[in-house]
Amino acid sequence: MPELPEVETTRRGIEPHVEGKRITKMVVRERRLRWPIPESLEARLAGQRVDGVERRGKYLLLRIDNGSLIVHLGMSGSLRVLEPGTQQPLKKHDHVELVFDDDTVLRYHDPRRFGCILWQDDPVSDNPLIETLGPEPLDDDFNARALFARSRGRKAPIKTFIMDSKVVVGVGNIYANESLFFAGINPQRAAGNVSLARYEKLVECIKRVLARAIEVGGTTLRDFTGSDGQPGYFAQSLQVYGRTGLPCNSCKAPLKEVRLGQRSTVYCTRCQR
Repeated sequence: MPELPEVETTRRGIEPHVEGKRITKMVVRERRLRWPIPESLEARLAGQRVDGVERRGKYLLLRIDNGSLIVHLGMSGSLRVLEPGTQQPLKKHDHVELVFDDDTVLRYHDPRRFGCILWQDDPVSDNPLIETLGPEPLDDDFNARALFARSRGRKAPIKTFIMDSKVVVGVGNIYANESLFFAGINPQRAAGNVSLARYEKLVECIKRVLARAIEVGGTTLRDFTGSDGQPGYFAQSLQVYGRTGLPCNSCKAPLKEVRLGQRSTVYCTRCQR
């Protein structure tokens, strides 16, 4: 599933190709995504200019006059930019295209159809999908004191806690595993039993891991490639995720896997307490 770094990589990839351009038409080949694409959307977007491409959590926001096109990549979605003159045959799951006034095409591909393309009038924060989201992990609003205060009395495992989008957005499974390893925290420890000092370390690690993943283009997943068609390379740096039974890179003990919140969780029993 594309996580925050993959979505941010996509945002940065498509932004220079669509910002400032007008949409001449929207072509919808399949409306049945996670939520049906509104019937009125083609008419609404025709002739509108994209003023910017933003991200909130894992949602991409194409800012248009008086509103935003909200795009989520779901479990396996991707966006491709086809520059004028590019010949690329349609694939089976190419469900939507935005065609711009210079003949650039933004193509949405989603084999599992768990993503969404929706419209929201301003302010976009009023949308039910957006309004409950927590702070962005790379912003100053996400800090150890706020996280520590919110964790008091919480019995949920620390990994589940930091993956809650109401607590902080975009810390998905891969990056939660990695951040907790670097912070030396056992992912099964109750969130309410983690000290302020350890939250300071954890926040630092979350920011560093996500920033590094964005820098190198995200993590290579089976269903994800960057907006330019090239895979990310952060997977080459993974310390624990996907390495069950292999030796810890720090202490050489075999890494252990458990299930938390129905998600694979890999950690070192020696290095993480």
